[in-house]
Amino acid sequence: MKINDLFDVCGLAVLITGGASGIGLAYAQAMAQNGARIMVADINPETLAATVTTLRAHGAEVEGETVDVTERADLDRVVAATVARYGRIDVAFVNAGISGGPGFLSADKSRLPERSLEAIPDELWTRVLETNLTSVFRSFQALVPQMKLQGGGRIIVTSSISATKTEIHVGSAYVASKAGVAQFVRQAALELAKFNILVNAIAPGPVITNIGGGRLKASDARKPFERACPMHEVASPDDLKGAAIYLASKASRFVTGAQIVVDGGVTLGEAD
Repeated sequence: MKINDLFDVCGLAVLITGGASGIGLAYAQAMAQNGARIMVADINPETLAATVTTLRAHGAEVEGETVDVTERADLDRVVAATVARYGRIDVAFVNAGISGGPGFLSADKSRLPERSLEAIPDELWTRVLETNLTSVFRSFQALVPQMKLQGGGRIIVTSSISATKTEIHVGSAYVASKAGVAQFVRQAALELAKFNILVNAIAPGPVITNIGGGRLKASDARKPFERACPMHEVASPDDLKGAAIYLASKASRFVTGAQIVVDGGVTLGEAD
């Protein structure tokens, strides 16, 4: 098979949650630049409108829906809108998520009492789990009936390396939420394989996005993460486009229940 056929996503109907900025926007750009038909869902209507306008200006077939992924009705609505517009959903990027705040150590590895386990507010814990984990479950509930009806599809979830490693600079609520996501992806992949629905995850390390107030846009905030990375870098959203195209295309036809790590080697440990 030729490489252009293997990684072809042209004409696919693609839904992306959290698709107006950061990693989700990178997914949208990768799909648009390669001819997919896209529904971008995002909670921020202004950012969403700007994203749709920009993608259309570059020739993409794209629609947008304002969606709060913690609301089941919103997820049902955007799935229905995507099917009404494109007739099916070939690929869904379940991507929306939020930060759990900084971890229990500062950049110089001193303790932060206000970030200790016993100081985490119930409201923060609940909001992070609701947005990062429960919304994934609800997204699947909205998507799976349509994918079963059409004979299959791909669901690609944005996880994190925090799903499988402990963290000192990342909040505990975030770590717990992503651990749940990683195992849910495996469980869903097992159940849905019979229906030709492939379920996989992309697990980035630190990425420069707006998450957490965009703190990794500041060079000082990036330093501890750069030190922990053997490549001494923090990723940009563009670094995730290759994994997105692979999992959305025929190249990954026999891949399900997998987690593709894109972290510059962070999970290998620190080096020189």
